[in-house]
Amino acid sequence: MLQQNEESCPGPPRGLLASIITKVTMAAVLFGVVWSITEKECLPGGNLFGIVVLFICAICGGKLVGLIQFPTLPPFPPLLGMLLTGLVLRNVPYITDAVYIDQRWSAALRNIALAIILTRAGLGLDGSALKKLKAVCLRVAVGPCTIEASTVAVVSHFLMDLPWIWGFILGFVLSAVSPAVVVPSMLILQNDGYGVEKGIPTLLMAAGSFDDILAITGFSTCLGMAFSTGSTWFNLGKGILEVVVGMVAGMVLGLFIKFFPSKDQADLVMRRSFLLLGLSVFAVFASHVANFSGAGGLCTLVMAFLAGLAWGGSKVPVAAVVGMSWDIFQPLLFGLIGAEITLSTLDPNTVVLGLAALAIGLVVRILFTYVMVLFAGFNLREKVFIALAWLPKATVQAAIGSTALDMARSKGDPVLEKYGMDVLTVAVLAILVTAPIGALGIGLTGPRLLEKHKEAPLENAQPEGKPESISDSVFMTEASTTHESKF
Repeated sequence: MLQQNEESCPGPPRGLLASIITKVTMAAVLFGVVWSITEKECLPGGNLFGIVVLFICAICGGKLVGLIQFPTLPPFPPLLGMLLTGLVLRNVPYITDAVYIDQRWSAALRNIALAIILTRAGLGLDGSALKKLKAVCLRVAVGPCTIEASTVAVVSHFLMDLPWIWGFILGFVLSAVSPAVVVPSMLILQNDGYGVEKGIPTLLMAAGSFDDILAITGFSTCLGMAFSTGSTWFNLGKGILEVVVGMVAGMVLGLFIKFFPSKDQADLVMRRSFLLLGLSVFAVFASHVANFSGAGGLCTLVMAFLAGLAWGGSKVPVAAVVGMSWDIFQPLLFGLIGAEITLSTLDPNTVVLGLAALAIGLVVRILFTYVMVLFAGFNLREKVFIALAWLPKATVQAAIGSTALDMARSKGDPVLEKYGMDVLTVAVLAILVTAPIGALGIGLTGPRLLEKHKEAPLENAQPEGKPESISDSVFMTEASTTHESKF
């Protein structure tokens, strides 16, 4: 009798419905808490209202894009939905007035997101892997990034009338490959056995890590030179000095958090995470205050790398805490980047010429990547695939694409602001164009160009929960099928 009553009385919702109810309730609670504390600031037109609405809408946009899936193809990266959400909120009449976000708040939140990305990059670097990297991996990581940055610098100087230093800023912004797109796509191919005999998925995931770090280093150096006053030689010297200062400061801070907190302290993971994230954010912001803007990012990278080396396997839970922080700031970063673009004020010439510079840079990058793997033991089809897989851009472009604009605004110089907006516009175009094309291109060409093994070797299969490289552990996004919100 009791069993019949239980069957006739349905229990509480489960599955998808329960998940939707939970997430809607969490969003409502978030809004309610902020409103109860700030009142007017959380009403339409208020700054916090705009941030909360953008955050919630960006998450929803990312989920919707993540649902777009085709058989045998990697899913579309959810960051596209987050970016488009910010773009829509910024350009739809009436909504634009209600969803207002102060530029200083926007810049601060994006800088915090940048600090978190750099922290994850430093933690994800494997010292032993650095020693074992083959020459081909170094060539694929360094060569295409450098040549694309130089090509874009030259093209943008003559097509877009950007000064040489700003051309190189744009070049290094665009030259970073996107592990957010490459890594999930490579993991799918690797799990299906494509290219695993010659280690092509592993090669691209590992090389992508160092490609990004090289691009960020070059960008930081050029950024410091662009905002320096004085002669060209003085600016060059100051740029080199910022690199040295950033590395030295990172080494000092890295050695400090190697010993503090000590291993005998309680809540060791949380204390290490707090110090690492706190010092990373401080380094990024303090470098701007000290007018050494290029040093902050390098300091964060070096500090996190040394800390990871010192902690060994104990860095895994710290990396997990940093990852949870990224889960919060990822929607804000891409949403705020999209919200920086006002379509009505865009110069069509900037869009057209920016796309031309992007296209020329990509063609040169693809051709040069092919040259870099000529004598690496790959056949023609594998060389073509490696060159094409080195195309998509997303994460680094969102993280550093607006940095120059933020600094120009702080200087109050309209000419520098125009240059900064040009860099941001082309960075957003690069994400919108190359991320979906790259994901689809890898998914379509991989099974056709790479050899498939009937049974992939166990040593090539990535163990669950153990990242293969920095690309996997640092920049994995929701596109990963193992963790819906990890970047």
